[in-house]
Amino acid sequence: MENYGASLRRTQTVEKKPACAADCLIRIGLHSQTLRAWQRGQLIFDTLISTGAKGPGEQNGSGCTPRGRHIIRAKIGAGCPVGTVFVGRRPTGEIFTPELRELYPRRDWILTRILWLSGCEPGYNRLGDVDTMRRYIYIHGTPDDVLMGTPGSHGCVRMRNAEIIQLFDLIPAGTPVELVED
Repeated sequence: MENYGASLRRTQTVEKKPACAADCLIRIGLHSQTLRAWQRGQLIFDTLISTGAKGPGEQNGSGCTPRGRHIIRAKIGAGCPVGTVFVGRRPTGEIFTPELRELYPRRDWILTRILWLSGCEPGYNRLGDVDTMRRYIYIHGTPDDVLMGTPGSHGCVRMRNAEIIQLFDLIPAGTPVELVED
């Protein structure tokens, strides 16, 4: 694989037909720090990501990235400009800049688009103290200078802004997502 991870690799031209959640699958590799998406069995998206700095885990408050079967429960940010800042899943009206980062140096930047994950395995990543959705675990955009290919988040799956827009536009809500220790 040439230049793997250097930038988004679209390996297949997607048909113009709207995707059905049952036709799509996203697989996130927690060790390889990759996100791949398939539509109708064809690989359509392949990129490096950044997951939880504390590794894999399901416990609320752990800062870990959950494992197992999930779905995209909600898609947030359609039509928002690149770099839109979200707090509490709502756009603040700000666009990320280095100057804004200096004003809020401790903020965990959630930018551009949000794909909100919901666990599908009761007792493992759904319900109680392990509920992925109640932990507010997302796939989301991040400042473009954040290193990809190495764990660094507070549990979410970080992506480049241009890539989260492309993924957001490729897949529907309800798409299955597998987070695996590969």
